[in-house]
Amino acid sequence: MNNAPLTPSPGRLEPWGAQARDGGVNFVVFAAHARALQLCLFDEQGAEERRYRLHGPTADGLWHGFVPGLAPGQLYGLRAHGPWAPAEGHRYNAHKLLLDPAAQEIVGSFSWRPEHHGYVLGQDPDTAFEASDNAAWALKARVPAPMPALRPAQHKPRIAAAERVLYEVHVKGFSQQHPGIPPELRGTYAALAHPAALAHFKRLGITTLSLLPVHYALNEPMLPPGLVNYWGYNTLGFFCPTPRYSRTPQDPAAVNAEFRAMVDALHAQGLEVVLDVVYNHTPEGNHFGPTLSFRGLDQRSWYRIDGTGRPLNWSACGNTLNFAHPQVVAFTLASLRHWVQVMGVDGFRFDLAAVLGRGTEGGFDRDHPFFQALDTDPVLKEALLIAEPWDAGPQGYRVGDFPGRWLEWHDRFRDAANGYWLHKPTPHGEVSRTEFAARFDGSAETYRDRHPAQQRAPQAGVNYLAVHDGYTLADLVAYERKHNHANGENNRDGRDNEVCANFGVEGPSADPAVLATRLRVRRALVATLLLAAGTPMLGGGDEVGNTQHGNNNAWSQDNPTGWITWPDPADAAAGAEAAAFTAFIGELNALRHQQPLLRPGAFSEIVRRWEGLVYGDDTPLLCHLHRAGEAAGAAPLLIAFNRSAEVLPLALPPGRWQVLLCSEPPDLTPPPATAGAPLPPRGLRVLQRLP
Repeated sequence: MNNAPLTPSPGRLEPWGAQARDGGVNFVVFAAHARALQLCLFDEQGAEERRYRLHGPTADGLWHGFVPGLAPGQLYGLRAHGPWAPAEGHRYNAHKLLLDPAAQEIVGSFSWRPEHHGYVLGQDPDTAFEASDNAAWALKARVPAPMPALRPAQHKPRIAAAERVLYEVHVKGFSQQHPGIPPELRGTYAALAHPAALAHFKRLGITTLSLLPVHYALNEPMLPPGLVNYWGYNTLGFFCPTPRYSRTPQDPAAVNAEFRAMVDALHAQGLEVVLDVVYNHTPEGNHFGPTLSFRGLDQRSWYRIDGTGRPLNWSACGNTLNFAHPQVVAFTLASLRHWVQVMGVDGFRFDLAAVLGRGTEGGFDRDHPFFQALDTDPVLKEALLIAEPWDAGPQGYRVGDFPGRWLEWHDRFRDAANGYWLHKPTPHGEVSRTEFAARFDGSAETYRDRHPAQQRAPQAGVNYLAVHDGYTLADLVAYERKHNHANGENNRDGRDNEVCANFGVEGPSADPAVLATRLRVRRALVATLLLAAGTPMLGGGDEVGNTQHGNNNAWSQDNPTGWITWPDPADAAAGAEAAAFTAFIGELNALRHQQPLLRPGAFSEIVRRWEGLVYGDDTPLLCHLHRAGEAAGAAPLLIAFNRSAEVLPLALPPGRWQVLLCSEPPDLTPPPATAGAPLPPRGLRVLQRLP
């Protein structure tokens, strides 16, 4: 190869990455502080063929060039020339081949090698410059072919905010042990669109799948043997689906096609697809980390840097992407548009989303340019936006502070609901009846009153009981301490203060009384979730009693611990229990759909009057519901809660009442709903006054 770089024509300044057009390929890369940027072309065997010096940087820090004669399928990487000045935040090292941040197709098998570091591994990362070439082992981008057009936008489901029910699920974990999905499909995108999966989603009555990360991610370098980053919160390729979940992982184009086919099949069943996205950090880590892409292009622009030139760690993962820089914002918007326009998804759940709103001075800004751009972007202005509303930086807990259009994970609902039914204190103290009622009513003080001009609805709060980073619902009622030894960190990882209870036996039990109590509480919890005001989110697998055996941080468990435990077809009793719990969730979602009083679109729409807020567990807690402006007796609902272990008398108001739902397990017949009818222990009941 002749290392003397060729000079391409300037080409166009958009879009990001590589685009085949006009008989060649156009390239656009951001690297504001680079002194030169080389485009390196490789053959299919990974041998470098030639180099081009891109034009730039523009005033916006972009490098660009058009190479005629190139075609889709061309492999390429980048080499950035610039200062090695770690104290100033610059770690340029042209010996390192860099991945295009906007790569839509990524090829190669990554392994952690010393050559990927810009310094001599094991020595001072600020002084021991490392001059070996890593190209033989580096991941490479491949120029994508234009993808066929998506189905017309009118074929996308249109879910009203008050109707939405989320289901958080891992693509692989859902199907890896599913007995109704063919073995050759298990663990893949295609499996999530299999008729058995679609039928299950319809039985549950959910509207929206919230997929754990599917962007191209790397494993951490120091994981014990047999463990991987199963959850995928370590993104390197923000335009590229991971091949891990594909039937054809060696063919990036086929991976893209399989992902799009999955989305299309889910849409055809009226289901939305939301992606969990991780724009807060990358796998390059702190100053001890490798030089794979962003760091080598322009560490000081891509990442937030402290006064010593090192990355700030507001993500608790080593580095933090710099949303105070307009090109980082532009890159993220381009990535989001790609997933909506090209891959067909309906929205995003943003991991550690407080990072996205941190301005130049580091504080959180509800009027941040990124938030404003989302509202005006013609592609993204209707996408569903869900925040994990915190990060690990200063004043990072921002629940209730995101702009009006956003939904937010509501951890206070989780703690209040779990603490109430499990009789356990939360990090905020004991759960009073008043606290429980406020969370059940939609947390008006958080979403209506904190920023009144936004006029946020109860749906702004995403209510949940159990999600990926914690106990499963079944484990919440079976363990009182975490059991994370399999993660290789001596049980130090995972939350220590998670609300949980074992009801007398730690872990599995054969005691019928213990099992009956656990089942009652699980049913009461999920009923509370789906009857409360807000946007409910179910944890994938909780409907079938999925367990992680007390592991509340199974991020590295790509094995039966992390996969959904579906009932063994040969175990009739387990299958019947799972089917009954799944049916119960479907019944709850059907009731939610049928009764507008259970899903208010505004805080002023429904009147909720509580009885028993000041009493103890020897009396029921009652919630009366009717529409604003209507007489209380017009057609009200009554929800009666009994968290005690005793049967309580339920004195109904005058009139005829019909039981719409009882959380009792199905093998127990609910008593008639007459005045003075007993209220079952550890359960709730929904009743409606008859005309």
